[in-house]
Amino acid sequence: MPLPFLTADRAFDGETEDVVLPFHDRQRWRRPYRPGPPRVGLAALVLLLASFVLAAAVIIAATTSVTGAWIWFGVALLMIAGALRGLRIGVWVSSAGLRHVTFFVTRTTAWAQVGTLRLVQQPVRWMGLPRTVQGQALVLEARNGRGASSRADGPVVLLSTHDADFLGRPASFDRASDTVEAWADEYRTAAAGR
Repeated sequence: MPLPFLTADRAFDGETEDVVLPFHDRQRWRRPYRPGPPRVGLAALVLLLASFVLAAAVIIAATTSVTGAWIWFGVALLMIAGALRGLRIGVWVSSAGLRHVTFFVTRTTAWAQVGTLRLVQQPVRWMGLPRTVQGQALVLEARNGRGASSRADGPVVLLSTHDADFLGRPASFDRASDTVEAWADEYRTAAAGR
């Protein structure tokens, strides 16, 4: 029995699961790939722990001190905020530019300032930890108004084959990097024409 309400906005076959639909608004920021299982699993565990902390805060408020309950309520809110921020980590694109979101910092680069996006074979961080392994990375080299590199620290790694979104999913990494490069090609030429 087909369920049309489940397939109205996305296909369930494996080939078209990451295709951008034509009615999506290109002005909105969106991630051109799905978050990886390690990222989603970690966020789910943190949210589960936060629910236990919230339950403990309610029990503390009912039995002992309200001050202690507020402290644990604040800890639970920090855990929830951290889990939600962890889910937002990644690369986001829109017609305005490219946005690289890390846990603490969000950097937005207009398409006119995007110099080159290229795939390189290099040591990459494994799951965002200090340990590095050999892998592929999508690297952004931004430019300033004169066409030179605008960052003193060099190119920025946007995506890698060993981060929390693509670990063990090389086909997803290839699709995501191709999609980001395609958006860059399309909107850099549009920005240059203005």
